[in-house]
Amino acid sequence: MKTLKRIFYAILSLTIIAGAYGIAFGVPEQVAQLRGGSATETADAPQNARAGQRGQNRATTVVLTSLEARKYTLVLRTVGSAVSLHRTEVTASDAGEVVETALQANGMVEKGDVLLRLDDRTEQFALEIAEANRDQVQATVTRYEGLRSNGSSVVTDVALSEARVALRLAEANVGLAQVALNDRTIVAPISGRLGLTDVSVGDRLSSGDAIVTIDDTSSLLATFEVPERSIGLLTEGKQVLVSTPTYTGRIFEGEITAFDSRLDSVTRSATVQAKIENPDGLLLAGMTFAIRMTEETDPLPVVPATAITWNRSGAGIWIAEEGSTRRVPVTIRYREGDRVWVEADAPLGAQIVAEGAMKLRDGAQVTVAGARKGPGA
Repeated sequence: MKTLKRIFYAILSLTIIAGAYGIAFGVPEQVAQLRGGSATETADAPQNARAGQRGQNRATTVVLTSLEARKYTLVLRTVGSAVSLHRTEVTASDAGEVVETALQANGMVEKGDVLLRLDDRTEQFALEIAEANRDQVQATVTRYEGLRSNGSSVVTDVALSEARVALRLAEANVGLAQVALNDRTIVAPISGRLGLTDVSVGDRLSSGDAIVTIDDTSSLLATFEVPERSIGLLTEGKQVLVSTPTYTGRIFEGEITAFDSRLDSVTRSATVQAKIENPDGLLLAGMTFAIRMTEETDPLPVVPATAITWNRSGAGIWIAEEGSTRRVPVTIRYREGDRVWVEADAPLGAQIVAEGAMKLRDGAQVTVAGARKGPGA
């Protein structure tokens, strides 16, 4: 029994193998002649059946859309801080005791307004002495010149010359005394807003001591960093849009005034300065700003993201022409949502495969399942 089973299984296996061979490669000529048919006809029968089935399924169903060109808006967002465009720190030019102040924090001052006065009694006395000496020398010069004009020989040319030199020295001493007296009064060098100060009447200041800061906040100078990839956005006079959490929803305008000529070796960014007009005085020096710059590119072909396919040579899109497709390489420039801006050697208005592109091969036949109006539509 075991021997019969083995023979049966062997015959069954040979039959299956022979059938598979005949289906795949056709029936041998000798066997076909025994069966009363040609090998070619026998072999062509299953192949023709398969070819007919492939012919029915060869066309790929895709969705097409027209190739359009649109501008892309480059947007750079960064943060920065600002200082007053015109600012100064007022310091004491001389030592002395404070006898009068007009330092009100956040108060507005005009250029030349008195901020404080130091004890100036010594300087006033020095000025009086210098003026008295000048007057005395002036009288001598006047008397000598009168004598000489009357033809008197009492006053020599040397004496008159020395008197005139003495007068010049006396006038210079008066000027020095006046400067020393003026230095006892500290005035605002610019117009602006006063900062906090701890100087009060009775304090004694040394030369060079800080008194108060003045900020002219009618214009601010914002400083921020721009990454290397966005250097092309930088031009002097370019508009920047500024916002701050302090005034939610409000946009302030400014323009670039200067930027660095080299990149930071660590951050790979360039430092940029922009002037921000602040006529209402709402913005304060030291605020942190969100800064935005925009620029529109030239029109570029734009396609749906689903239209992009990849192979060893890179990205590409499929163009449908007269029911068949061909692949066109593209260079991706920008992405935004489900849209991709590309550079491609393809005419605008061409029908491109928006969906179903992953199934395509060069020369593949396609049928249109639907149409899309455009990328992102």
